[in-house]
Amino acid sequence: MKYDYPHLCSPITIAGKTFPHRMFSAPMGGTDITNDGCIGPKSAAFYELRAKGGAAAVTVSECMVHPVTDGSHAYHLDTAVLNSLASATYAADAISRHGAVPSLELSHSGMYAGTYMTDKTRQHEMCQWGPSDTTRPDGVPVRALSKEQIDEIVQAYGTVAGLAKRAGFEMIMIHGGHGWLINQFLSPYFNHRTDEYGGSLENRCRFACQVLDAVRAAVGPMFPIEFRFSGSELFEGGYDLEEGVRIAQTLESRIDLLHVSAGTYQRGFGDTHPSMFKDHGCNVYLAAEIKKHVSIPVATIGGLNDPAQMEEIIASGKADVVYMARALLADPFLPRKVMENRSEDIVHCLRCFTCMAERAATGTRRCTVNPLIGREMEGDEVQPALVKKKVLIAGGGPGGLYAAWTAARRGHSVVLCEKEVALGGILKSEIALPFKREMFALTETYERFARNAGVEIRFNTEVTPEYVEKEAPDALIIAAGSRPLVPPIKGLKENIDAGNVNTIFGMINNVNAGKYPEEACQSKKVVVVGGGSVGLDVIEYFAPRGAECTIIDMLPQIGMLADPITKCSMRETHDKYGVKEYVNTALQEVKENAFTVKLPDGTIQDLTFDYGFNCLGMRSNNPILPELQEAFADTHTYIYTIGDSVRARRIMEGTMEGRAILNVLESQGYLHLEPLE
Repeated sequence: MKYDYPHLCSPITIAGKTFPHRMFSAPMGGTDITNDGCIGPKSAAFYELRAKGGAAAVTVSECMVHPVTDGSHAYHLDTAVLNSLASATYAADAISRHGAVPSLELSHSGMYAGTYMTDKTRQHEMCQWGPSDTTRPDGVPVRALSKEQIDEIVQAYGTVAGLAKRAGFEMIMIHGGHGWLINQFLSPYFNHRTDEYGGSLENRCRFACQVLDAVRAAVGPMFPIEFRFSGSELFEGGYDLEEGVRIAQTLESRIDLLHVSAGTYQRGFGDTHPSMFKDHGCNVYLAAEIKKHVSIPVATIGGLNDPAQMEEIIASGKADVVYMARALLADPFLPRKVMENRSEDIVHCLRCFTCMAERAATGTRRCTVNPLIGREMEGDEVQPALVKKKVLIAGGGPGGLYAAWTAARRGHSVVLCEKEVALGGILKSEIALPFKREMFALTETYERFARNAGVEIRFNTEVTPEYVEKEAPDALIIAAGSRPLVPPIKGLKENIDAGNVNTIFGMINNVNAGKYPEEACQSKKVVVVGGGSVGLDVIEYFAPRGAECTIIDMLPQIGMLADPITKCSMRETHDKYGVKEYVNTALQEVKENAFTVKLPDGTIQDLTFDYGFNCLGMRSNNPILPELQEAFADTHTYIYTIGDSVRARRIMEGTMEGRAILNVLESQGYLHLEPLE
């Protein structure tokens, strides 16, 4: 077969193990973790899906090797714990039965043990250990590991590696990056020891060398050992790329694959996990430089989801293997699609960090564009309905498109009506924001899926009771989305209608009409009312173009409800461009060129603007729902509302509810054991 991306699709042999191509699944923390650290069935299904999707290797994340000094709630592999070895065996088998190589990441959190535990009280009660005595930024004291403890930890790495091999894992990844224990020993910022483990680079590498030697002794020759480390810590006081090269050279004789990442969680999470505000592959240069100085294969990672870019990385010799994490949440079947020359069908990661935020907030894993994540045990196959029904969908945003695609895959006859001339709903607004182009492109992907599944799409078509009666559907899905919230504040609606103040939709229309070129933004006063995600998007557009930006919110903090990564990016933008922030500030009146606000001290002030924006939130858009419910109350037509039509929420809720249409149709008796017509 002739591949569209021949270098990316070419096999590679590492320590006698041949991998069918160069696309590997990076470690991603599980959420189905038992109290004693076993891999739960949901996590096993989570990793299995990446193997089923065609990844050449799948790494199970963060198996902590020494619970005595690392009490993080993560995986452990310990024969003294009932089901520990069995659960690891089941996970390895779930991966290998699809032809992927199962790998286990061995780690130790060191001084940051328990940092990401939901139970912060327990975290602060733990004894923290690291290379040196210190105090963490959150005030938790850290004690230096003794030589005896170091020896125990080294031995533990070997013991757990041997157990992993027994369980069926065919590769071991040693986590030596991102601010965890091995990284702490490597780093001049964290490591202030004066014995043989500190000071010189040779001494700082000693712990890593001992760990790798212990692992090799446990697994034997011709068993791939991968070392993951940060090519540069990317902060002042940490080691830089030049020293990263020397670390790689020191360790390469002990490893088979060098996995080059970047930064540390604690001092640069947005470097380790590049956000939408950074270029895809922004960390590849680290791997490319290190590869020039070592003789073993090198892997790279960091916001990669475009097969063309990954092909160039391999073809140009910047790396030998590409790792993906979030990209395989968005589309676990990305490798298979690339191998089958179907890259146009890839659902691209938005780098929105919903996956990270949900793990921190709810202890679950979720994805904005893939509602199967967290529900892998349900299976990824869509079984055809045995009774063909007619489904009418009102609204062509992400929720409506996903519902249409899902129902059509079931074998139902699906008609999707969109009142406007284009699909996408609120995603249409993202075309003007370069860092959110993938959100806009999501519409094109979902539309292609829907059309290929047989969905009939009708534009400029409003769904009314008369229209529904004419079409006579068995199910009506209302996915009409949301619209900007316009509170009854004096002058607000009037000035929006007059074009003096814009909503996000008005802004996008102006951008598309060429009204906000960079030269027209210079020194303009831009005032945004509303410090949520929409308001922050407006600032992200205008601030880099030289506008004098101000943002107002009634809450005590701008972006208060945003995820941590968005907050960090917001802070960088606001600090860099001098964005003025007014918090605990209420909008009183809107004038032609000014917002009248009440400051926290009760003072009334006019904030004048050249461009004013109302970003006070969104509200559901289902104006004819009561009329429809009344009109069809006594008919066979079932009416169901999804996404923002219920209430304004995230894209994730729309896609989740779009997929859940399967369950809804089933509950309504649409899967009777009768033949299709």
